Amino acid sequence: MKGRRQRSDRISALPQETIEKILSHMPIRDALRTSILSKKWRYCWTRMPKLVFDDTLVNVSSDIREIKKYKLVNAIFHVLLLHTGPILELSLKIFDTKIDNEIDQIILHLSLSKNIKKFLFDCATYGYKLPLSFFSMQGLECIDLMYCKLELPLMFDGFPMLKTLYLEDVMITMNMLQQLLTNCPLLEELFVIETGQIDIITGNGCAFVDLFKCLPSIRYLGISKSYMEHLAAGGMPQRLRTSLPRLKFLDLDVCFQKQDELSSALCVINSSPNLETLFVTMVSNGKESSDTLLDLQDYSGLNLDHLKELEITSFHNYASEMEFVKLIMAKSPLLKKAQIELSESISVDEENKMLRDLLLLPFPRASPSANFIIQRPI
Repeated sequence: MKGRRQRSDRISALPQETIEKILSHMPIRDALRTSILSKKWRYCWTRMPKLVFDDTLVNVSSDIREIKKYKLVNAIFHVLLLHTGPILELSLKIFDTKIDNEIDQIILHLSLSKNIKKFLFDCATYGYKLPLSFFSMQGLECIDLMYCKLELPLMFDGFPMLKTLYLEDVMITMNMLQQLLTNCPLLEELFVIETGQIDIITGNGCAFVDLFKCLPSIRYLGISKSYMEHLAAGGMPQRLRTSLPRLKFLDLDVCFQKQDELSSALCVINSSPNLETLFVTMVSNGKESSDTLLDLQDYSGLNLDHLKELEITSFHNYASEMEFVKLIMAKSPLLKKAQIELSESISVDEENKMLRDLLLLPFPRASPSANFIIQRPI
């Protein structure tokens, strides 16, 4: 009995800050159960700054959807109504139950608190349209959205504190994307991803030049294939009028058979003097065009003095792709790692020939010590 009291006292003696940190690393369901540990722990969960609502919140044995929905919604509202502290971060990861109307109410509840800094939405309600109350959360610093629809209200004041924006398979017009970014002056990280699971709404009117006018503070940028295709329409000059001095990380999907996309990718790279990490996925349309072969003399002024890592996936060994690799490695004196993952379409014989060509015809490298790796898809 004495040992039990000592353990109980030790738990009760933990500082409030430590208790809240412990709870923040636990699922809400387990955090609620800590109420039985001691009087001091009884209501600590009501001040958790981070809430994650997912399908594990309730354990439902019934296969009846309405019962699952009732218990899940009841549990979520129970937590929100009893919660007394500021909610700084909320994640909605619900896949088994469709609760669109209830999500509207959850977001409305959050918008009234004015405290939330991070909002993550990843639910199986494809095409769910975020309510107007979402756009009133002016204190948001991080927005992570998947599989939903984004339509800006007519009177949109932006997210003045936003630093990170991640959109995956989010339905949004290109004009609205530009309008959104224009009203996020502190944005440092932008990832617009399309996996092909749903059709994104593209629209017209926004090109790379327009995009970068909205991103004066950008440090991390990722653009996938469909967005790349529409932003690159019309091509780009060799360099932007205003450089991107803060850009450190760049991840692009590029079709090397399309001159517009290739010139746009090179323009962004050429305008990023402090780039440290470059990821390129080489998209193929099934055929190579001689029109997209690079003239290395055109980019003789390219300087990648800070690039340390180059990673290329889906390499098809087209001439334009190989010229791109040679260009980047010839202009990167601090490069430590260059990794090329071959396309599944490359046969073993083609791979061996490519390796022999690289050995027999070595190309200039600004960093001879760079670890050069060629591998097949895992």
